[in-house]
Amino acid sequence: MSASDKKRPEGKAPAEKRPAKKWYVVHTHAMGETKALAHLQRQGFEAYLPQYEKTRRHARKVETVAAALFPRYLFVRMDVGTERWRAVKSTHGIAHLIGSGEAPQPIADGIVELIRMREGADGLIALDADGFMPGQKIEITDGPFAEHLALFDAESDRDRVYVLLNLMGRDVRVRVPTRTLRAA
Repeated sequence: MSASDKKRPEGKAPAEKRPAKKWYVVHTHAMGETKALAHLQRQGFEAYLPQYEKTRRHARKVETVAAALFPRYLFVRMDVGTERWRAVKSTHGIAHLIGSGEAPQPIADGIVELIRMREGADGLIALDADGFMPGQKIEITDGPFAEHLALFDAESDRDRVYVLLNLMGRDVRVRVPTRTLRAA
């Protein structure tokens, strides 16, 4: 028996032999991300739901809410060799674990860490609209307003932004895809 084996508590494998916890993707029920997150955490799992700030308009009200960055998906960190990962599949709010066959498939190392690096102090992911700043002159390159100049106004959802387009002598706020813009 080596000297390092004598110092190690009984039943503990060396660090290089112990399987590390990995991140897995969980598919949730519709609008059930926060419920699934709470249930997973209550069971002792480390779970992560990346969120961003979304502007929601409903019934003439405009409000800012935290929304899932990946709707219907969240991440859970576990060691499938030692933890009861099948309990994740039966958790309220969860449809299934993403994987091949019966076993869940871990995501590449560093993905969750990269997402977390984009979080602000408020815990929300900072989305950028290809570096456009409010008031910046841009050109629309495609669609019905192709070749028109506009001013960048604000970000919207799902790869769209608001621009101020000068039509008939006044600025009109128009929502266009980000991919159709370039700096003027």
